[in-house]
Amino acid sequence: MTPEVRRAAEILRAGGLVAFPTETVYGLGADASNSAAVARLYAAKGRPPAHPVIVHFADAPAAFTWAREVPPAAHALAARFWPGPLTMILKRAPHVGDDVTGGQDTVGLRVPSHPVAQALLRAFGGGIAAPSANLFGRVSPTRAAHVREDLGAAVDLVLEGGPSEVGIESTIVDLSGITPALLRPGHVRAADIEAVLGRPLGARGSDAPRHSGGLERHYAPRTPTRLVPGHALDAEILRLGGRAAVMAFSRPDERAARWVRMPRDPVAYAQRLYDALRELDGWGCAAILIEAPPDAGDWAAVLDRLRRAASAA
Repeated sequence: MTPEVRRAAEILRAGGLVAFPTETVYGLGADASNSAAVARLYAAKGRPPAHPVIVHFADAPAAFTWAREVPPAAHALAARFWPGPLTMILKRAPHVGDDVTGGQDTVGLRVPSHPVAQALLRAFGGGIAAPSANLFGRVSPTRAAHVREDLGAAVDLVLEGGPSEVGIESTIVDLSGITPALLRPGHVRAADIEAVLGRPLGARGSDAPRHSGGLERHYAPRTPTRLVPGHALDAEILRLGGRAAVMAFSRPDERAARWVRMPRDPVAYAQRLYDALRELDGWGCAAILIEAPPDAGDWAAVLDRLRRAASAA
């Protein structure tokens, strides 16, 4: 255990806030059992009290102590995907408070794989409530510098861990009902989950639990952002008359003010996504235009983030 990790665990025990890397994005951590610490976390992010957070643990046995019902499906998914970028929604145990669940009867649980996150969770020894370490609704952080830019002195310590390997938030699967359902796509694909479960995932119902990243507008830059079909991109750039910042698969067009060329592989695109959005957002252009990726299964997680980023405020 490094001195920084030891210090971070002490800060959490004292009710403080620690930002730390996970394989998905950087999280803003607080002791999930300490209501005052969780309230401070919500205040630092500007997060609505009814919007639940995901609680992180070092391993599956520790995570499942926060659930009162752990179906066989949860054990199967944990054996296959934990540690890793999968969050499970389960019926909460009696000791789990409203402050991390948004007042619901369910709780989101995850076991991250990043070595720094694992070291912190083992040093701390309990559950760490950890939404993304940014202002609520804005672009998630994939580097420690992003956390400092967004939250500054509101965080007691930021643990360094390099750029996030996955680059987008965890897949969320709801196991609190009769039929498992996908609530948020991510690096772990629906097909991967269905292969473990041996059955299709159900559709998300109107009574599905509220969950992280579930609002219509999320992951959003401050600059107005639009998702544009590839065939319409040229006309949109022309219409904005040199005031557009662009994310696209093609080579740069000199008529745009700024341009980020994105990979054509969905995994590489996801890893690059938030860094690119932050870069373009910082140039102060009139709009960010994003060339829409293919509407295909492997792109589901990226498209979910892009559609929410580009949703009208």
